[in-house]
Amino acid sequence: MSTEKYVELENTYIGNIYHPLDVVIERAEGVWMYDVEGKRYLDCLSAYSAVSQGHCHPRLVNALVQQAQHVTLSSRAFRSDQLGPFSQQLCQMLGYDMMLPLNSGAEAVEAAVKLARKWGYEVKGVPDDQAEIIVCCGNFHGRTTTIISFSSEPKYRKHFGPLTPGFKFVTFGDMDALVDAVTPNTVAFLVEPIQGENGINVPPDGYLKFAETLCRREKMLLIADEIQVGLGRTGKMLASQHDNVRPDIVVLGKALSGGLYPVSAILADRPVMGLFNPGDHGSTFGGNPLGSAVAREALNVLVDEKLVENSALQGKRLMERLRRLESPYVKEVRGRGLLVGLEVTHEAGGARRFCEALAERGVLCKETHGTVIRFAPPLVVTSEQIDWLAEQVEAVFTQIEAQDQAQPMGMEQAIA
Repeated sequence: MSTEKYVELENTYIGNIYHPLDVVIERAEGVWMYDVEGKRYLDCLSAYSAVSQGHCHPRLVNALVQQAQHVTLSSRAFRSDQLGPFSQQLCQMLGYDMMLPLNSGAEAVEAAVKLARKWGYEVKGVPDDQAEIIVCCGNFHGRTTTIISFSSEPKYRKHFGPLTPGFKFVTFGDMDALVDAVTPNTVAFLVEPIQGENGINVPPDGYLKFAETLCRREKMLLIADEIQVGLGRTGKMLASQHDNVRPDIVVLGKALSGGLYPVSAILADRPVMGLFNPGDHGSTFGGNPLGSAVAREALNVLVDEKLVENSALQGKRLMERLRRLESPYVKEVRGRGLLVGLEVTHEAGGARRFCEALAERGVLCKETHGTVIRFAPPLVVTSEQIDWLAEQVEAVFTQIEAQDQAQPMGMEQAIA
């Protein structure tokens, strides 16, 4: 079938909750994706950082196939020979006592919220149903009803109420606002070490360390949502490590399975995670043998292929190249590792037109927050591929600038 037919099918039969580029992917390998017309693209989204190990990594595919031939799902009503080793590997790699296996990132955030509230009632002594969790304006933690209740984005909340209470907003990066928001009923501060969906916003130096110190002083938990920024994406195994911060609860997902299978988790030490009892939470698929086997190999690949180190190296190279762009349409380039945002000026007419033009040149990326082009290629990307990517970006900015400069002249001629 043609691209147009596939697009028509999706538009006809799928709920309209996304605005994708009209590129229909048929297969992918490493950093490359191929559409149904045979065109090749450099993937600069990595499925929102899920495909950090590269598309269809042979080791992950082999782990998936091998495990699928043994057992895929037992539910947590029974034990499996994959979940225990997976939990041990993840906890030892990141230095936590315990983990809770789940499926999606949003599900993991929900579990972290429940755990923080239970800790607040049973350990801190907050009165029942009075727990407060501080969150940041511009956050993105998922789209469940409770999670949108602590989103500051109106379109995520409109007509989905009544919303879940118990959350207070502060400005991301504002230390004074964070201090002022704390009350005796505050049980946690939930934060993205770098805000991804809000435009690749990096907090001021010392902000996360300040938050950690405040949480210790005020007896509240620090929860780091590392779903998009964790597991090597920013050039450290966890983005929190850039500030030498050790959160009380870490939320992981996406790259935890290299994009082959939905796997997420929360990690904490025993005094916190040990508060969960049978019946407090559950998941039919969470921790299933298939997902556990894939996740184990995904973690191995991150270490064996030194992908965290490559992210730091190639991310620095990409930002240096993008910051050399001489264009009136470039407002700022920011990020860490291979999570880079290029914000365009108001005069540029939005980021999407640049993403569409890049797709024409074989680069797939996606706009975020309207004015930011997000670049997040798989962590297996090479220096040569980064240089080629930068060349395409430079060409697109030159092309669009020329088009915009010519357009007013064309309109005047048409009127004359």
